[in-house]
Amino acid sequence: MLPHLETVSLVVREILHVPGEPVEYVYFPNQGIVSLVSILENGSTIELSLVGQEGIVGIQAFLGNSTLPYQAIVQIAGDGVRMPVAHFQAEYSRRGALQNLLLHYIRFLLIKIAQGTACNGAHTIEERLARWLLEVSDRLHSDDLPLTQDVIAQMLGIRRAGVTVAAGVFQQAGMIRYRRGEITILNRENLESTTCECYQIIKTELDRLLHTEYI
Repeated sequence: MLPHLETVSLVVREILHVPGEPVEYVYFPNQGIVSLVSILENGSTIELSLVGQEGIVGIQAFLGNSTLPYQAIVQIAGDGVRMPVAHFQAEYSRRGALQNLLLHYIRFLLIKIAQGTACNGAHTIEERLARWLLEVSDRLHSDDLPLTQDVIAQMLGIRRAGVTVAAGVFQQAGMIRYRRGEITILNRENLESTTCECYQIIKTELDRLLHTEYI
């Protein structure tokens, strides 16, 4: 498998997969964040899932799907490796550790998308924002998040003004510090208490994915 892996830089706002166009590569982020984004006819967007070093971008390719219905876009710069889809499918067909890993990751991704959908429909902007910031922090292993309010609004599918108000509440409570283009989590415990149960459900599944042995 290694000869077919290519090291790549992940540049902010770089589009890895375009909806409806053939998928050429599967990406394995090492650092950074990639968002899987649904784009509606009116131009509005909402994130289906975010992918960090725990995940794979374009995983549906191993099912034989040559196109994807969503956009994959880099939100936080980093690096990773990529593999041509044909080689990825060949490695999967051999069965073994890779296939086992992929099946576990698909399980996690389905739970993540389902829980995120429920969260977007049932919980407040404050709860959703707290969940999303914590999820990004978990994948970056950092409390410093290079994010703008515009990006957050697009990912949560809400107005920028809603993000501004919620972030202002968090900042006044001492949970975060917001400067242009950067959010720093100052009090993680209080931020976790602000979010809904969805964060813990997703985190539990993420921990299970990361601590399972794949042989």
